[in-house]
Amino acid sequence: MEKELLSILKNNCRLSVEEIAVMLGSTADEVKAAMKELSEKGVIVAYNALIDWEKVDHEYVTAYIEVKVTPQRGQGFDKVAERIYKYPQVTACSLVSGGFDLFVVVEGKNMKEVALFVAEKLAPIDSVMSCATHFVLKKYKDSGVIFNKTYGDDREAVVL
Repeated sequence: MEKELLSILKNNCRLSVEEIAVMLGSTADEVKAAMKELSEKGVIVAYNALIDWEKVDHEYVTAYIEVKVTPQRGQGFDKVAERIYKYPQVTACSLVSGGFDLFVVVEGKNMKEVALFVAEKLAPIDSVMSCATHFVLKKYKDSGVIFNKTYGDDREAVVL
């Protein structure tokens, strides 16, 4: 039941406990108890809304930053990542494989604010070897949700 419950919550955390219970073939009390247990275990960490900021009168910019770091002896990448993710501008920080070590998502009021964050806070960290900043110009899909989806006729014309 746990995996099914988590899948339902991931897709739509606004469903009522009663609706989820029906979907799972369970009772509302069982769903409440499972959700409480998952929260206490730290499996369910937060419930978030996905917002299309382009439709709101609110200016902000998102940047994806590739960061190469030198891992610290005995602590690996964790200590460096912790130092980075504690900044309020950082909305996500992940250890990744490939050509860089950390993938950091930063939000700011404008490009200059994000650039200053990178230049004054991120790049000067001792373990940081290099940063590559990519500004998000437009989001098409986020967390499995397509933005500005148009429902047109995708059928092709058939000529006989």
